[in-house]
Amino acid sequence: MEPITFTARKHPFPNEVSVDFGLQLVGSLPVHSLTTMPMLPWVVAEVRRLSGQSSKKEPGTKPVRLCVSPSGLRCEPEPGKSQQWDPLICSSIFECKPQRVHKLIHNSHDPSYFACLIKNDAANQQSICYVFKADDQTKVPEIISSIRQAGKIARQEELRCPSEFDDTFAKKFEVLFCGRVAVAHRKAPPALIDECIEGFSHVSGGFSSDQFRSAPQPPGDGERGPRPMRKSFSQPGLRSLAFRKEFQDAGLRSSSFFSSFEESDIENHLISGHNIVQPTDIEENRTMLFTIGQSEVYLISPDTKKIALQKNFKEISFCSQGIRHVDHFGFICRESSGGGGFHFVCYVFQCTNEALVDEIMMTLKQAFTVAAVQQTAKAPAQLCEGCPLQSLHKLCERIEGMNSSKTKLELQKHLTTLTNQEQATVFEEVQKLRPRNEQRENELIISFLRCLYEEKQKVHIHIGEIKQTSQIAAENIGSELPSSATRFRLDMLKNKAKRSLTESLESILSRGNKARGLQEHSASLDLDNSMSSMFSNTSKEPSGCEKEALSTSESCFRLLGSSDDLSSDSESQPTEEPALLSPKQGFRRRANTLSHVPVECQEPPQLVRGSPGVSQRKLVRDFESKADHISDASRTPVKTRRHSWRQQIFLRVATPQKACESPKRYEDYSELGDLPPRSPLEPVCEDGPFGPVPEEKKRTSRELRELWQKAILQQILLLRMEKENQKLQASENDLLNKRLKLDYEEITPCLKEVTTVWEKILSTPGRSKIKFDMEKMHSAVGQGVPRHHRGEIWKFLAEQYHLKHPFPCKQQPKDTPYKELLKQLTSQQHAILIDLGRTFPTHPYYSAQLGAGQLSLYNILKAYSLLDQEVGYCQGLSFVAGILLLHMGEEEAFNMLKFLMFDMGLRKQYRPDMIILQIQMYQLSRLLHDYHRDLYNHLEEHEIGPSLYAAPWFLTVFASQFPLGFVARVFDMIFLQGSEVIFKVALSLLGSHKPLILQHENLETIVDFIKSTLPNLGLVQMEKTISQVFETDISKQLQAYEVEYHVLQEELIDSSPLSDNQRMDKLEKTNSSLRKQNLDLLEQLQVANGRIQSLEATVEKLLTSESKLKQATLALELERSALLQTVEQLQRQMAELGSREADPTLPKPSGD
Repeated sequence: MEPITFTARKHPFPNEVSVDFGLQLVGSLPVHSLTTMPMLPWVVAEVRRLSGQSSKKEPGTKPVRLCVSPSGLRCEPEPGKSQQWDPLICSSIFECKPQRVHKLIHNSHDPSYFACLIKNDAANQQSICYVFKADDQTKVPEIISSIRQAGKIARQEELRCPSEFDDTFAKKFEVLFCGRVAVAHRKAPPALIDECIEGFSHVSGGFSSDQFRSAPQPPGDGERGPRPMRKSFSQPGLRSLAFRKEFQDAGLRSSSFFSSFEESDIENHLISGHNIVQPTDIEENRTMLFTIGQSEVYLISPDTKKIALQKNFKEISFCSQGIRHVDHFGFICRESSGGGGFHFVCYVFQCTNEALVDEIMMTLKQAFTVAAVQQTAKAPAQLCEGCPLQSLHKLCERIEGMNSSKTKLELQKHLTTLTNQEQATVFEEVQKLRPRNEQRENELIISFLRCLYEEKQKVHIHIGEIKQTSQIAAENIGSELPSSATRFRLDMLKNKAKRSLTESLESILSRGNKARGLQEHSASLDLDNSMSSMFSNTSKEPSGCEKEALSTSESCFRLLGSSDDLSSDSESQPTEEPALLSPKQGFRRRANTLSHVPVECQEPPQLVRGSPGVSQRKLVRDFESKADHISDASRTPVKTRRHSWRQQIFLRVATPQKACESPKRYEDYSELGDLPPRSPLEPVCEDGPFGPVPEEKKRTSRELRELWQKAILQQILLLRMEKENQKLQASENDLLNKRLKLDYEEITPCLKEVTTVWEKILSTPGRSKIKFDMEKMHSAVGQGVPRHHRGEIWKFLAEQYHLKHPFPCKQQPKDTPYKELLKQLTSQQHAILIDLGRTFPTHPYYSAQLGAGQLSLYNILKAYSLLDQEVGYCQGLSFVAGILLLHMGEEEAFNMLKFLMFDMGLRKQYRPDMIILQIQMYQLSRLLHDYHRDLYNHLEEHEIGPSLYAAPWFLTVFASQFPLGFVARVFDMIFLQGSEVIFKVALSLLGSHKPLILQHENLETIVDFIKSTLPNLGLVQMEKTISQVFETDISKQLQAYEVEYHVLQEELIDSSPLSDNQRMDKLEKTNSSLRKQNLDLLEQLQVANGRIQSLEATVEKLLTSESKLKQATLALELERSALLQTVEQLQRQMAELGSREADPTLPKPSGD
């Protein structure tokens, strides 16, 4: 009998392409996460050496299969040709996400080898270097490109993370936006909020926001009594950061309150020293949802379903509560102005009562405290110049490209910087291994140095951390700095000496050139001085051409400098906003160097931007720009300056200066000769690859007039097209929104004939005044209701009910418009906001937290709570309103909710006393007793009352547990027959499942079956239940049961009084039962407290892991900047080598 074999088929990742490569794994080596690209060749050499040593006992390389996909990078041992793949034996060598591969190296001397550095443990700062060998060396570039592409796709998917707006821990409050005031300082005086409210009333002509309060407020002369304690605080750890968060979507920030606040008015009033009071429009809906997240504050308008205001905690400098107006609060935040600066604005809000303001202030204080702690915890250790691995990085940079002899000399020089004990250890270890040549000896020395420096790095104290300690501790630490800090100072002095020599040479070369152009540029000197003095007093943003130049240069920089770095373009590029220059700081003018050739703004120059203090290497030698300030170059006549052929050769081969240049290098222009630097406003060009720049021809008045007419016509056409596009987009959004709402499965399929009948009924002219035949409507509803017409059919059935019952019920609500209700504040906001997330959490229309669905549902529930003060809000109403909102608009759903509550009688069961709900439970029990006696006895035997399972059915109209298609059919019948449909459906459900319920023999299983299994009906069973409901009539029984309940209640009250002993026994039994209930509640409380503690521990773990991930991200960004510098150095060295090979007579350039 042949053995049974099988082959496991590995399914690829869904919607992804997985690529497999057959390779030879040479080996792996754990290294420090700060390992740089110059160190990697020596790590690869060490791995190959270790693999060669192990080949004596067992083969050092083994065949593997590398699977690359955006979901993961997996390396598995490849079985032999005669071997079957065994899942019990074969396991992956390593498996990680492709974005964790942060370095790749391809050896040009041996193209078949390549290595990848994988971030293994961010907490312990460990990485692993895997070295592979390809049988076909031409496949190596394809493998590296596949890994990079997979990492890029994975990083793009990571960026699509839920926003702060979807934060589960966000707290929401309903507030009334009163207005905002421009203030002169980020700190607030004690009575700022009260002064703002008085200013609002004066500006708006006596208007006061008190008329919007939902509860009566005390009179305004409260100053005579004791003043309440004022809550105010600022955040010392966050307010001092000069940080400005740009709005991600300007379209979402548009609001009539904020857009009317002109920035120019703010600037003018701030200059004159007056505050601007900006109240809101009374006619607008000013109620907002004030949402406090983990790091930001949102102000969401439920009316427009958009974010009206979004502020980061770093932008908020002060929060305060009113003194006289204790139900008001406000905060001061920083906003940008048109000139590139910023100003401070105070936003003022009103709440329903003082208790809500206290809760908001406490929540803000806690949020600021947690954000400050997280900001402090997530700051990673910065890489300083004194780091041991930084010293190894510099050493590897120096010896890169040297032959073995020169490398050995450099290593010996470097070894002299170590202590005697470290030198002896390295010498002994190298001699033990007996290297056969200089190259092997160099590799061993680098290997031991790497191990030594990695151990030192673990206990290294960064220079930046020393500065953050107290002054006494800093002095103590400064006296005990290791020898590496002393060597660091010595290296700085050496670099300064080299720079001074290079600058002197450049000064001598540029002096003669400047002397020739003295007369030519004398006219631009005055202009330069005047403009520089003007710029020293005002700060401006870079012009549009500069921004274009920056974007062009950054894209070029990414293309040319991403060969060895795998971080994504959007994630790893540091988002550098233009610095806000203070008047004292002004602008530094560009020094006149031979390598700097300014060009016109129309031709965007190539610019390489780097972080402050980091060298800015030039990828394109002849063109460079500094984004300080460039005026309109077309107004200045273009002048050309020609260079001699020697200078042109020099410009092509000159070595760029080192990056450690001081920012004030050319502030003293006396060192550069008698001629001051050229004005940045006057472009100077030369005959280069673009040739001389032609002068722009002036246009005549007729040409300008024609251009204006053409521009106006084009603008009108664009506005019309924009309006049409907005209409098309709005209609498309409505269709998508309607399709999203009706995303449920219908129970009774509606045939075309039935749909035609309903369309004919709905299209009847004047249908709201015509009475239709009730039998015809019963037949149509029984045959089915088309899903896309269900909302209109419900409104039609409500109209027919009003025609049938012309006299409304005694208790009718006030005829307050829906829009007016939305402008008020409700005291039920907490209960409503909590239940929003619990209402249809799996439905796509309601799943987004504070999305369009939840905000519309909030508006409906809030408006009803203000309309019906007796009921307010009760749990279960959100499901009823949610079903209505899925089939019609917001205001129409509110009107239908009023119809169901007042006309159909659902309002009675939501009253605070819940008496009607008790009557309904009695009626359901009597129905079971009369129609299904055996089921009633079975439930009574196990003491299962209808309140255990049927209360949610009545309060949510089956919407909380049953499918939406079934619930929609129940609503069809409620609009047709009334609230007695709920009894019919409950009786039919219990009766049809009676055999299954009788099989269960204990309370837990019976209740679980009714709550869990019963709602999961099949389509056939649901249709059968709906058919039974149409055939059943229990209206007379329900009326009789209600009378019976009241009679029994009166008999119980009027019964003969009990004796003292009987009363004592009854009271003791009641007392004992209450004690048992108390003990049960205490146990439940303990369980709940334990669960809360576990959830808090989980939250702390998640916050810790988040901070660790952010630290790892910052460390990768630092490594990326270092790698880009290395790439630029290599490119310059390649250019120098190429130029020397082409013309060996050229002088050797200065610098390293």
